[in-house]
Amino acid sequence: MERRSFLAGLAGGAGMAAMPAVAATQAGAGQAQSAGTLPTGAEDRAYMAALAERMATPILSRMARGRLQREWTPELSPNWDGRDPKVSYMEAFARLIDGIAPWLALPDTNDAEGRVRRTLREQAVQSFIHSVDPKSPDRLGWEGHGQALVDSAYFTSALLRAPEALWTPLDPATKRRIVEVIKGLRRVSPPYQNWLLFACMNEAFLFSIGEDWDPMRVDLTIKLFAGDWYLGDGWYGDGASFHFDYYNSYVIHPMMVQIMETIAKGKTNFNNLKPAEEQARALKRMQRFGEHLERMIGPDGAYAAIGRSLTYRIAAHQVLGVLAWRGWLPDTLPPAQVRAATAAAARQVFGTAGGLRNFDDRGFMQIGFTGHQPALGDWYSNAGSMYIASEGLVALGLPASHPYWSQPGQPWTMRRAYAGMDFRKDYPVSY
Repeated sequence: MERRSFLAGLAGGAGMAAMPAVAATQAGAGQAQSAGTLPTGAEDRAYMAALAERMATPILSRMARGRLQREWTPELSPNWDGRDPKVSYMEAFARLIDGIAPWLALPDTNDAEGRVRRTLREQAVQSFIHSVDPKSPDRLGWEGHGQALVDSAYFTSALLRAPEALWTPLDPATKRRIVEVIKGLRRVSPPYQNWLLFACMNEAFLFSIGEDWDPMRVDLTIKLFAGDWYLGDGWYGDGASFHFDYYNSYVIHPMMVQIMETIAKGKTNFNNLKPAEEQARALKRMQRFGEHLERMIGPDGAYAAIGRSLTYRIAAHQVLGVLAWRGWLPDTLPPAQVRAATAAAARQVFGTAGGLRNFDDRGFMQIGFTGHQPALGDWYSNAGSMYIASEGLVALGLPASHPYWSQPGQPWTMRRAYAGMDFRKDYPVSY
């Protein structure tokens, strides 16, 4: 197949008919899956990298030039609650950049993937500049609706995940403006549920760069989640109530561990909270939850369509991606098994080869689960919200040579179970 200039086409306003550049080697992956064999690691990586490019290019290529808000009007849920729709731009950028930050942080290479990654990283840095520049048409909506607190946490999480790639290159004025808008969001009083973690993430970021931070926000939140809101066997409540959904993966586990790891680097204890010990305990709980996630992926890659924010799609598997990226997968979850399972799930949601669904004819994500399904949107859903799906791509932060990508795919638990193979039994844990 002749390689087409996907990035250049989008910069000129072209549609999405062309296959992303890094997809050129993955066209056979769908046939391998349907034939009952597992795709190779190279095929899985090419597929996931193509998906990252497909998500990122329409947003970053425009925002890097200050043209995103001028050229895109995001779709709103049919039952939209009436808030200012400009919140969707912060949702799109912050959620997208958090998921692909580990990938953008990889060293430059001269292959097709490396060239795309370098372009996207350069566009991401320029987009961060526009995001806080008061003179830019793409300055994000830091004031106004409290939703900004939610997405600021993905914004700062990305800077924590890839500081050398995304924070260090920023000029002093941009860094100062970022600190100012993040501190300004202390005006938002978060409800007592997963929103508390968004406030904590911002404080952890401020702590990491030597700025004044509020330890009480972190202390209160961690004590609530680690204590009263932990329900057992790897599951947290979202506040005092249990919700059977994927918020343990969208938000709770990854942010709990990241916040505690960041604070623990400062070797400080406060109010009897010991960050290193809390991180270790939170990590064990996240590993246990990862075991549940892997077992919920069916033999064909389909997974349970449950709960709020179902349209966040493969963000449901963020925990597995983070565990793989950081080298934290437990022995019960071999890396090539996790890769095969999560790549199969991505193919079920997005489709195979060049016909990736869930995007409109201009390349932007749409509300839905396995296509354009606006009725699945919640009252807070918009097309920008959908970019949290990039959290399912965190494992791209591992280089192609890593065993996660280089080893032959292994059948995952439910694939083994329904093929009549031996598979690991499951019992609850207590910690």
